[in-house]
Amino acid sequence: MGLLGSLLGRGSGAAAELLKDGAVIIDVRTPGEFQGGHVKGAKNIPLQEIQKRENEIMNIGKPVVFCCASGGRSGQATSYFKSKGLNCENGGGWMQVNGMV
Repeated sequence: MGLLGSLLGRGSGAAAELLKDGAVIIDVRTPGEFQGGHVKGAKNIPLQEIQKRENEIMNIGKPVVFCCASGGRSGQATSYFKSKGLNCENGGGWMQVNGMV
């Protein structure tokens, strides 16, 4: 799989493995998008808030799977938090993640 596929969370068995092991799902879409449908139990932290809520996310104490509408925004969140040392993966679109749980 290429870099673009990785950033968009396509074909990633790593996200499925983290979910199987009890990872927390963070949906980085806007609250309005989240209200329109989301993975049951997912936490909504919009992408524009992740830096100011960094401590909250880093202190979850479990691996994290990020999702959004298509995998682009969740890819940005994943890259950011991987650079901070968080055990996380990009699950891609929320419907894709929904199919993994």
